[in-house]
Amino acid sequence: MDDQARDDKTMNDKNDTGDVDMTAEEKRRDQLLAAPDAVESDAAPRIEVSKHDGNTRIDIADDAPVRPGPAPEGD
Repeated sequence: MDDQARDDKTMNDKNDTGDVDMTAEEKRRDQLLAAPDAVESDAAPRIEVSKHDGNTRIDIADDAPVRPGPAPEGD
């Protein structure tokens, strides 16, 4: 089982009837949209994860509306 499958499996909790509730992505979206005045774009992915030669790389998505660090000059 690869890391992603293991993460997805551990994020799938069973409810009282034994059914799987939600995937990790569905739980993330549900939580982000639960805030007052939340809109669909609030749940948009903001990072890109890739694996290369056994290393995991996490990048900020190019189209992320909010980025870490100081604002670019001129804004």
